[in-house]
Amino acid sequence: RNLLDRDTFSKSDPICVLYTQAIGNKEWREFGRTEVIDNTLNPDFVRKFIMDYFFEERENLRFDFYDVDSKSPNLSKHDFLGQMFCTLGEIVGSQGSRLEKSIVGIPGKKCGTVIVTAEELGCCRDSVLMQFCANKLDKKDFFGKSDPFLVFHRSNEDGSFTICHKTEVVKNTLNPVWQAFKISVRALCNGDYDRTIKVEVYDWDRDGSHDFIGEFTTSYRELSRGQSQFNVYEVINPKKKGKKKKYVNSGTVTLLSFLIETEVSFLDYIKGGTQINFTVAIDFTASNGNPLQPTSLHYMNPYQLNAYGMALRAVGEIIQDYDSDKMFPALGFGARLPPDGRVSHEFALNGNPQNPYCHGIDGVMEAYYRSLKSVQLYGPTNFAPVINHVARYAASVKDGSQYFVLLIITDGVISDMAQTKESIVNASKFPMSIIIVGVGPAEFDAMEELDGDVVRISSRGRFAERDIVQFVPFRDYIDRSGNHVLSMARLAKDVLAEIPEQFLSYMRVRGIKPSPAPPPYTPPIHVLQTQI
Repeated sequence: RNLLDRDTFSKSDPICVLYTQAIGNKEWREFGRTEVIDNTLNPDFVRKFIMDYFFEERENLRFDFYDVDSKSPNLSKHDFLGQMFCTLGEIVGSQGSRLEKSIVGIPGKKCGTVIVTAEELGCCRDSVLMQFCANKLDKKDFFGKSDPFLVFHRSNEDGSFTICHKTEVVKNTLNPVWQAFKISVRALCNGDYDRTIKVEVYDWDRDGSHDFIGEFTTSYRELSRGQSQFNVYEVINPKKKGKKKKYVNSGTVTLLSFLIETEVSFLDYIKGGTQINFTVAIDFTASNGNPLQPTSLHYMNPYQLNAYGMALRAVGEIIQDYDSDKMFPALGFGARLPPDGRVSHEFALNGNPQNPYCHGIDGVMEAYYRSLKSVQLYGPTNFAPVINHVARYAASVKDGSQYFVLLIITDGVISDMAQTKESIVNASKFPMSIIIVGVGPAEFDAMEELDGDVVRISSRGRFAERDIVQFVPFRDYIDRSGNHVLSMARLAKDVLAEIPEQFLSYMRVRGIKPSPAPPPYTPPIHVLQTQI
């Protein structure tokens, strides 16, 4: 909207060029170009860019605008109209996945704004719930009736078939009713509604040599008509058909029900306005070492971030795209506070217990450095208070409008294991996840137990409702060559990768559906000047 006008006799002819940035060397690479739209300062570009999206990675984007003056593909031959920088997470995390931002890059000039929208490709996320029954199947067993089951195959591009589902066996009947089953449309027909689906009917035998009763073919499109005369299939045994003149069929199979369920994704919730609230808790116990000494994990090095700062930035910079107010509560534990030296296990880093919020990741870093100067490192290492602190907030949100992520950065060996397990088991009922980054050389065996990937965590005989903890040792990511950018991107990727699934598991268990996204943007007929 409102691009600069670079042409003397008519309006500009704009094009947009998208660049992505490599994580390691920060080099910008051209990703693609839109079409050129002639003679307008308010173009609506049609060409779309399809990119991979990962919640746990930061994808930097740059949009450059040019006024095209000739057929040359060389951009330096055209007039530069400005550029806009953002991340893919910023677009996706905006209300309705629609980001409006000023175009910059030409000093002293207002370059207009750009509106970018993102949508997840619904690459067939549906699954179907189907139920079948059969009538008058051939009797295959010498003593008793058949024990029938169905086997479903999808056809491949080359005409071969791949098995995609087997029903259970219904014992001793020629008129079985199988239980309803759920299968993804991708598995059933690769998302191609007209592709052949072959269904075979077998009589189960204990020794594994199941007898073939017959088969029929259908397609997703036919099945989707639901229960009707179209969905009664004759089961045919080609061998019998070839031999017997009077052969009609080996029974019939009928579709009883067909329900389509669209699987919702993490992005459906984000698009519907669910906010991710990010809280940081930092370990201020004495085992970290005196912050004035270079050997300390809290050493305030004027030239580079310490391990706490690096871990905080790596995770925080990605999560902040999903939090619209960018205000993050930052807590500390295990220190003696001024003026009276009382030990606290949940104090506000900014010194304001009524309002522990810091603005942006930079605000959190600032409060962290300020605290280091004012508090005395002490102990013990108690996690339960900060977990309960966030759980109190999470417990009050039951409608799926918010999800809480607590990042705990610690050097070590935990002192209140029993209470922490109890806190985690309680917190697993609420919309929250916990990320623990262990810094320094300590043994982190206890943390692996909290992680719950191998054995689900329990306390006093109660098990956590879902796995909500992700632990990583910081030392696994220290790059020997000193390239912290890549190693921190890897750290963030590993700790954040489980969050969307943990988020969905909470929403599913609670039966919370995403809110509808706000209506898509339609450009007004006359262009208004917009204030951003």
